[in-house]
Amino acid sequence: MIRRIIKIDKEKCNGCGACADACHEGAIAMVNGKAELQREDYCDGLGDCLPACPAKAISFEEREAPAYNEEAVKKSKEEKLPCGCPGTQSKVLRKAEKENSGCRAEAASRLSQWPVQIKLVPVNAPYFDGADLLIAADCTAYAYGNIHEDFIKGRITLIGCPKLDGVDYSEKLSAILSQNDIRSVTVLRMEVPCCGGIEIAARNAVRVSGRPIPIAVITISAEGNIIG
Repeated sequence: MIRRIIKIDKEKCNGCGACADACHEGAIAMVNGKAELQREDYCDGLGDCLPACPAKAISFEEREAPAYNEEAVKKSKEEKLPCGCPGTQSKVLRKAEKENSGCRAEAASRLSQWPVQIKLVPVNAPYFDGADLLIAADCTAYAYGNIHEDFIKGRITLIGCPKLDGVDYSEKLSAILSQNDIRSVTVLRMEVPCCGGIEIAARNAVRVSGRPIPIAVITISAEGNIIG
């Protein structure tokens, strides 16, 4: 059938991934650093991706294409979202700097991507390209008050708790390090023994990747001090 569908100019595409994040149907994916319409039958032709593209690499065209398959889109979403929740959709966060008002200084979030849970983050995402990776135990965010400025700022953040999640993160982290251009890894853990699982998983991932990725491990005490 002839219908309206999007067209992506790969020459203009800068690989930011904003269109893939904006496409609620999951029709667009990042392939070799460029946006690609992978499922024509997932594209509804409404163009939520157009205003999201900063490079103006997306336009509409009228051409032969399969009909929009709403049922297939729904099924795909159910399979891809681990908790059936749109909150697991991968996205880059762009924040404006906040101005201080009155005498109270408001701390700014330095988180630059979503999701952050190791179990939910995709193996491949545009923000991993050339990234300095922070792998942090959940509790560190509560123990160390200045975590955003000292550790999250300028890094891609992954968090988890191997004890509560009951998993070994080694396989997931190994895939991320092997399939992306990660520049460095910083592990932020608590002093408690069970936090050793996240450090071991990170070290295993660096080893399995076969790449000379520098890794640093920083330990936080329950009082919120850096002790190692």
